[in-house]
Amino acid sequence: MLYYLVIGIQIYCLYHAYTTRNKLYWYFIILFAPGLGSIIYLITQVFTQKDVAIVQKEITAVINPTKKVKDLEAKVAFSDTYQNRLDLADAYTEINDLENAIKNYEEALTGSHSEDYYGTAQLLKAYYYTQAYEEAINTAQVIKDKPEFETSKAQFLYGLSLSKMERDQEAEVILKKIDQRYSNYEERLILARFYKDNNKLEEAKELLEELGTEGNYMTKPNKRLHKATFVEIHKLYDELTA
Repeated sequence: MLYYLVIGIQIYCLYHAYTTRNKLYWYFIILFAPGLGSIIYLITQVFTQKDVAIVQKEITAVINPTKKVKDLEAKVAFSDTYQNRLDLADAYTEINDLENAIKNYEEALTGSHSEDYYGTAQLLKAYYYTQAYEEAINTAQVIKDKPEFETSKAQFLYGLSLSKMERDQEAEVILKKIDQRYSNYEERLILARFYKDNNKLEEAKELLEELGTEGNYMTKPNKRLHKATFVEIHKLYDELTA
């Protein structure tokens, strides 16, 4: 049991280092000193950032990712409420079982909850990531006038869904709303690619130049967090200016 606990903590530390784009030497410390290295990483990199209870929950999720789903399925079987069904759909989303996530979001979004913002936005995202673009577009109509929808991830995916259905003029209006300085770097990179694909090369270059300038003023933690995105930003800019 201790062996599996050590392996689980090690996997969690590697996952945390990857998602936070931590320095390369941490991977060597975690891998080649699995017990001590993981403890050092947790103390210096995780416990200073997150509550211990949250970390324990995440480690459990790494070791047994379906446990949360099974617990919530039992909860729904006992009491099939809107919130329990929504929590179950979210749990399926977390393990990338989007077909079951969609099923449960759809079952939750009925009656007085049919226009709930959070659940509808989650359903829209799940439709997009399963390439059900028409369904994503239709779902967006339910919440598109709500203030929370403006400049949200769900709105951006709605715009991308319009583009996938070759409704590019409508898509551009929506996608441009995410273009806000010093934020949304990945989404703005996607917007630059959208401009490129639609032969709006000047707009693409202007946006990429703006992103490059913003990158020069980022803090070190933010540079580390968004490193991969900015590599792609510079690569696309070089391609367009070659």
